[in-house]
Amino acid sequence: MCILFIAVNQHRDYPLIIAANRDEFHQRATAFGHWWGTQPPILAGKDLVAGGTWMGITETGRLAALTNIRDPERQNDEAVSRGKLVTDCLKNNHTTTEFMHILKATRTKYNGYNLLFGEWHDLHVYNNHINELVSLDEGVHGLSNAALNSPWPKTTKGMQALSDYCQRHASLHSEALFDILRDDVKASDHELPRTGVPYHWEKLLSSTFIVTPEYGTRTSTVLMINQQGKVTWEERYFNAEGTKIHSDHFSFTLV
Repeated sequence: MCILFIAVNQHRDYPLIIAANRDEFHQRATAFGHWWGTQPPILAGKDLVAGGTWMGITETGRLAALTNIRDPERQNDEAVSRGKLVTDCLKNNHTTTEFMHILKATRTKYNGYNLLFGEWHDLHVYNNHINELVSLDEGVHGLSNAALNSPWPKTTKGMQALSDYCQRHASLHSEALFDILRDDVKASDHELPRTGVPYHWEKLLSSTFIVTPEYGTRTSTVLMINQQGKVTWEERYFNAEGTKIHSDHFSFTLV
């Protein structure tokens, strides 16, 4: 998962809204979203290479999602797959303090990541590069391939779009949230972050929705939880041309 826009208590009907894109190499085998046969059951897609996932939720509303930190100088090709962190969070009923001890103790085993995790009404973000935990306050947050709410053009643009939509519309529609995720406008050269990748890739990766033959936005996910605890989970999957090839819709009430 490479970008998430998160609205906490920004709409009267939906205390939590997440709009997220997963960017990945197109050759990496992936299963569409489904209920895993685990205890507790997990709703998520699956990385068929390493067995983990990029975002998921349980029947009780435990939630986790991952973004990579872009820092090629610190890349370790022998590191453990970061998708395991999401499944570990969802499968185990650790308290925040317990899970933080685990994350801190194992943080050097993984390449850079941000992990969003917790109960849906009490979410936190852990960044293993700076070894920092941040609790999500009320507001709109953006999480891409740097620290939480870093002012990258696509992050601030998406945060503003989500904030505006929540404030201006009494009824929310997932199509408008998917439109935010579909933004393929690249940042101006002077706005580009400097993360250590070549200019060509910095430019390609500067849009919310990414299309290249090798790497791009594979999945867009919209998650909404209303005041009554009803969860709506919608996903769209894309090919290397950015064409939608599959969509899923799940709805359930938290137990």
